[in-house]
Amino acid sequence: MKSLIIPDSVLVSLHASSKKQVLQELSHKAASLLDMPEREILEALMEREKLGSTGIGKGIAIPHCRLPGLTRVAGIFAKLDPAVEFESVDSQPVDLVFLLMAPTSAGADHLRALATISRCLRNENTCAKLRGTSTPDAIHAILLEDV
Repeated sequence: MKSLIIPDSVLVSLHASSKKQVLQELSHKAASLLDMPEREILEALMEREKLGSTGIGKGIAIPHCRLPGLTRVAGIFAKLDPAVEFESVDSQPVDLVFLLMAPTSAGADHLRALATISRCLRNENTCAKLRGTSTPDAIHAILLEDV
């Protein structure tokens, strides 16, 4: 997880009114951190969402995509306020989002990172800590300790 996320890639109290707006905000942040075109990131995320929602239930979403030109697996975590309808498997709104981006060629690395994030966010204690914390540094520390 250390290689996936840094404190600067944690967003707290992200305000968005829709799933699309959440993905737009995350794409904007990713573009600035990774020096990539925002539109390219958003289009890749929207294409992935067409295959099926990345809302995995219990208020959690893990949108993910592969991007040409990206040199490493990278992530952005966002805590939404308020929660947003995300077409989740349990129909519950989402308030915790972990965006995962990987190079086009990173098949196994992408899957390992996705599994790590999923394990972390399926832990109810971890999610309770994340929901009860309001600073990027504290959220970053929680994500690192609970891997």
